[in-house]
Amino acid sequence: MAEGKPRVLVVDDEASVRELLEILLAGEGYRVRTAGEGGEALEVLGREGADLVIQDLRMPGMDGLGFLGAIKDRWPEMPAVVITAHGTWDDAVEAMRLGAFDYLKKPFDTDNVRAVLARALTAPRPQGPSEEAILGNAPAIQALRRLLRRVAATDATVLVLGESGTGKELVARSLHRGSLRAAEPFIPVSCGGCTETLILSELFGHRRGAFTGAVADKRGLFELADRGTLFLDEVAELSLEAQAKLLRVLQERAFIPLGGEAERRVDVRIVAATNKDLAASMNLGAFREDLYYRLAVVPLAMPPLRERREDVPLLAGHFLARYARAYARRVEGFSPEARAELAAHDWPGNVRELENTIHRLVAMTEGPWIAATGLGPRPGAPDALGERLPPGGLDLEGTLAGVERGYLELALARTGGNLTEAAALLGLSFRAIRYKVKKLGVDTRRWKGEGPAPG
Repeated sequence: MAEGKPRVLVVDDEASVRELLEILLAGEGYRVRTAGEGGEALEVLGREGADLVIQDLRMPGMDGLGFLGAIKDRWPEMPAVVITAHGTWDDAVEAMRLGAFDYLKKPFDTDNVRAVLARALTAPRPQGPSEEAILGNAPAIQALRRLLRRVAATDATVLVLGESGTGKELVARSLHRGSLRAAEPFIPVSCGGCTETLILSELFGHRRGAFTGAVADKRGLFELADRGTLFLDEVAELSLEAQAKLLRVLQERAFIPLGGEAERRVDVRIVAATNKDLAASMNLGAFREDLYYRLAVVPLAMPPLRERREDVPLLAGHFLARYARAYARRVEGFSPEARAELAAHDWPGNVRELENTIHRLVAMTEGPWIAATGLGPRPGAPDALGERLPPGGLDLEGTLAGVERGYLELALARTGGNLTEAAALLGLSFRAIRYKVKKLGVDTRRWKGEGPAPG
């Protein structure tokens, strides 16, 4: 076989499957090697290499997921396509989470095999997901970033779940920038607030005369997003008819425009999002169960801001710096009163509400410090240290000093006692944080591994 053709390694314990794929792929011009189990396959890869691996998920000895993990550890950029049979859907989902590019279902559809391999071998290699907008040190955010790194380069359909304002579209954009489709379009669309005809026209396009007002042909967003990513926000708002059409696109990678007859094929990665309880919607018959499982190949949960309060200072400082630059304002940080108010607020609007609040405060502040937010601490609301504010009176100076000390200690713990980095984290100047550390008697050496200060 001619040199330069892509090298494909087929790994399956069934000889008939190996032979079928070898005949099919050789006929397409690929250089094909086969192996019956994971250990043998790793030897072939180490000795000869490959451009792509097609592997079964159920094999004797080293199982398919273990083999996939070994590939990703040693050859992280090599695309892997997994084979799944009826009843192994959960394994296929886990494989996508571990970094598989796509999956093939038995019995094989030869056109689908050709299409999946073509995408895997011709797509540019990703640079990894962009995480600049997904800020935070809370455990849930750290876990989210790890999962993003694993699934960004795959073609897995992702369902982002979370309350409004938690940053679901930021996650979708990050997935796109880190994917094999990064050079192609990213198209967001809100599925809520539209009539059924309008959303079907938006998604799939229409032919002239398909409905009243359709005076010309229109291309739909699926067609415009071909080879890229389509972000379906508020997907739970789709009608049952629209859900059925969406399911068909996910299954067949094809659709028919409104009023049209010819089928159009597309290659689009779907990232969907909702703030609804889809389990409840399915129980009520308002959301299709089969569509849910197609969308939730990789589910991502966005935590509300009230469950990651330790990230409020970091996010507030980030937004303060952004809008201070935008308005050319020399705003250095927040007063103790403002920080206490930010810490005590419940943030029902999540990160979006926090950003809008900081935007407003920077726009309205004339001096170097934001003195107060106007939010006000609520009785019984948790403060930055996770304690409860009593409903009665407060020792204002003592409370503010305690909150300020808590922020300082949290920032110093995050930065290993580095004052410069802690100041940046809190949105303070170096001079300001040095003054506060001295004023509150905070010993920075405890976070540097030097022990307590001598008495």
